[in-house]
This record gives sequence, structure tokens and C-alpha cells, in this order.
Amino acid sequence: ARKFMLKKFINCRLVRDHELLDDIDLWVENGKVIDPQQRFWLLGRSSASEVVSHSEPSVIDCKGLIIAPGFIDLQVNGGFGVDFSADDGKTSSILHEDVDILSKCLLAHGVTAYLPTIVTSTHETYRSLLSTNSPLSPCAGDCHRGASRLGIHLEGPFISQQKFGAHSKQLIQDPTVLGLTQCYGSLEGVSIVTLAPELQGSIDCISYLRKRNIVCSLGHSTASLKQSLAGIDAGATLLTHLFSAMPAFHHRDPGLVGLLGCSPSVLRQFFYSLIVDGIHCKAESVNMAFKCHPEGVVLITDAIMATGLQPGAYQLGTKNVTVTNDSAFITGTDILAGAVCSMAQCVRNFKAFTHCSIPEAVEAASLHPAQVLGISDQKGSLAFGCDADFVLLDDNLIPQETFISGQKVWSRTQSF
Repeated sequence: ARKFMLKKFINCRLVRDHELLDDIDLWVENGKVIDPQQRFWLLGRSSASEVVSHSEPSVIDCKGLIIAPGFIDLQVNGGFGVDFSADDGKTSSILHEDVDILSKCLLAHGVTAYLPTIVTSTHETYRSLLSTNSPLSPCAGDCHRGASRLGIHLEGPFISQQKFGAHSKQLIQDPTVLGLTQCYGSLEGVSIVTLAPELQGSIDCISYLRKRNIVCSLGHSTASLKQSLAGIDAGATLLTHLFSAMPAFHHRDPGLVGLLGCSPSVLRQFFYSLIVDGIHCKAESVNMAFKCHPEGVVLITDAIMATGLQPGAYQLGTKNVTVTNDSAFITGTDILAGAVCSMAQCVRNFKAFTHCSIPEAVEAASLHPAQVLGISDQKGSLAFGCDADFVLLDDNLIPQETFISGQKVWSRTQSF
């Protein structure tokens, strides 16, 4: 007889369909969210021998906590002592171990899936990290391996020489379709590529990548509004860390930021990511963007290796980074170098900055990033049929427990 692993989460409030629902249970079977009515209707049509094989559900009392879809972070450069772009001669076995440590640490912040992100690097680094046996390759999460990896985000090297931010300027290249494979080696396992649309060859690269089902994101760019729209028309569907590494808004040519003022037909074509750590963007800037395009906001951390650790000296790729209590800068400069804020804190900041509802804050870190990747029928939602990846939050949106495929993988009060 088939073994059914049925769980019923009771005494909870559920983020589903843009609402916070009371007096509703969450049913999980075999790692998926299920419709209990349909399940028991099918059971009623089963034979007597099949009915016997169906055990009673395991009941979990959530003690009034909020059940939200697990957070999905589309831009994680590293964290907890690990830098994904490091080129320091580590053996692959050690690197696999490092990645698992980081993936497990993310669970405490409500993150159930993420994209390891590689900043502008050498060809050798790309080829090592994009190889068949790469430790960054997509991987299902669990209590041993931590958060799921949904592919790699390549941020660079096809970015602007004027808006390189914390990237190595000498490694920046002009994009060509041939150059994509010459630079990266392989595109297997790649989910997002960030590039600057104004560079000659970018539009052809966007079209090529879209045909490969790779998300193109516009960022680290000096693009005009016209060039930004050309990127969207070619198939780009995301803006990388809005406001950062792009020109400030100008009323006669608002550039990438100006896309937020476009018609609804254009707004429906793209999302934009925001680093809501309180450092990269002022609260008013975050609120303005959200009011312009609420369905398109995607929260990212842009986390670097210092996330979760003490202030001090760290690395981001080839760059030396100095970290204070809440900020990271390229050493000796005032250039921000990623962030050290957790996703859960970004969600709390976003709600405070925009005065949005709990479902709106949660969906900016779950449903919307899943929609960017085209997987919202599987992740980022607690709709029937989706993966049972979720986080239990208190009223202050502080994670208490994290689940992947219906299995508890982290708890504030238990060790795993």
C-alpha cells in the first residue's frame, strides 16, 4: 500500500492569495500543499483496502503564528564566512561543505530557496563555478543541505564601466552572444544574468538568453529610458537592485528608474529588486517605488560573506571589504559592497517603510521572486499543489520555524 505522509497545521494564520487568512488549516502531504476536500473526496471513492492504508494526519499546533511562503532570495553573494566569487584555490569538496553551511544558516532567516550570485570575475572563476560538478548547481533543500538552490545569478561582467559599483572594473567586458559562452563556459544551471542594456551587443544577448529560458536583468547601467525600454522589449524582465549602480532620477531622461512611470502594459513586463536594508535606499525611495509598481517589487539581500558575522575585514570577489555594524564598503572608499542584512529584516523594513500589509511584505520576498523565475506554480505560494516550503512568523515577522517540503528544517528553540 502506498505510504501517505499527511500533516495538518492548525491554530495558524495563513498567507494565501494576497490575504492573511484566519481559521484555516494548512494540509501537507508528500511535501506538497494539498486541498483537504479534494483529498478526502478521492479517499471516499477508494476501495476498503486503500482506506485502511491511510493513516490519520499528524497534527501540528502553530500556537497562533503566521504561516508564510518561504522566502526566496535572488541575489546572495555569500554569507557566514563564504564568498561565492572567491578564487582562492579551494578544493571542490571544501567548497561544497561551505555552501551547505551557508544554505543551512539561511534557514534561520526564513529563506527556503536562493540564487548563489557571482560578481564580475575571471574566466577561470566562471568556468570553475559553472562546471558540471559545481557546488553552486541547483539542489533541493532539506535539513542537511539547508535552503534549496534554484540556479546561479551571474551579475556581470557585461556591465557599465561607469556604474561598476563594487565590481572589478578591469574584468568588465562588452557583451556578444559568442562572448557569453567564451566568458562563462557553460550556461547550465544559470537562472539570471544581469547586464547593462546600453552596451553594444546587449540586446542580442538578451534575446539569446531568453531563448535559453534565462532571466535577463538590467543593472549596473547608465541606460537612458529609451535604452531601458529596448532592453524590456528584447525580453529583460527584471531590474537589479533599483536605484543602486544606476544614475539618479532625472526628469528629462529618467533612465532605468523611469521605467516605474511607464504605462501598465509596460509595468506588467518587468519586476525590480530592492535592497531594503535601510542603507542602500531611504525609506521614502522604497515607498515611492512600491507605490508606482506594487506587483513588481522583489526583495533581495545582496548579502556578502560578512552577513551573520562580526564587523571587520572581508572579501567580495577580488575586492577588500570593510564591514561596520550595518554597512559594507570597499575598503578605503564610500562605495557600498553588497549588504549584511538578513531577508527577514528586509521584510520587516519593507513593511515599516511602505506601511503595506503583511501579505504584501511577505509576497515581495516569496511570490514575486518565484514569478520572476517562472516557478510560482511550485514555490513562493501556499496554493494547493505548491511545494510545502514555508516559515512560521510571529506578529513582528520574526521567524520561529522553517519548513522545506513539509519537513521542519530549523527552529528557534531546537537544534538540528
